[in-house]
Amino acid sequence: MKLYTTKSSGNGYKVALLLSMLNRQYETVLVDFPGGEHKRESFTALNPRSQVPVLEDAGRVIWDSSACLAYLARKYGGEQWLPSEPGQMAEVLQWVALALNEIQFGLQYARGIVRGIRSGHYDECAALGRKGLDVLEGRLRGNDWLALGRPTIADIACYPYTARAPEGNVSLEPYPKVQAWLQRVEALPGYFKVG
Repeated sequence: MKLYTTKSSGNGYKVALLLSMLNRQYETVLVDFPGGEHKRESFTALNPRSQVPVLEDAGRVIWDSSACLAYLARKYGGEQWLPSEPGQMAEVLQWVALALNEIQFGLQYARGIVRGIRSGHYDECAALGRKGLDVLEGRLRGNDWLALGRPTIADIACYPYTARAPEGNVSLEPYPKVQAWLQRVEALPGYFKVG
């Protein structure tokens, strides 16, 4: 199994984190984004969107972090990380959708603007990110985990850019339940801190 990613990709980290929690061996292939490797034909043959992560497993190529998480969860995690029962699956996937929207376009984009690797309207991104944090805080007031009362890919999907929100000048101080949840994720077997 190969995971194509970059050192700073939170989306790539999501996939690596789940692989670690599933205790799966894989090879990391670092993609040279500054050098434009992601736009070369050799990479776009793997992912026509020119993005990481990309996962290769047993002759199958999967791109997009959410698709990778779903694939790994169902193939190697049984019912634990992404159950097959429709209602439970939907409960998990609605949080993956939050990760793809308010967290991605809010917290991740605000971080990219602050770091000078993305252009955009910082105030709009930060406001959208805070909206996502408000939703997380509300859910976590009465729950330890985002879905089903246990760790799932919902938590893995939302974790990286939430944890890195301060790098985008979005404080986590107003979100004590989110902070406690981050600590619970970090206490899970197989957790490792992103480099």
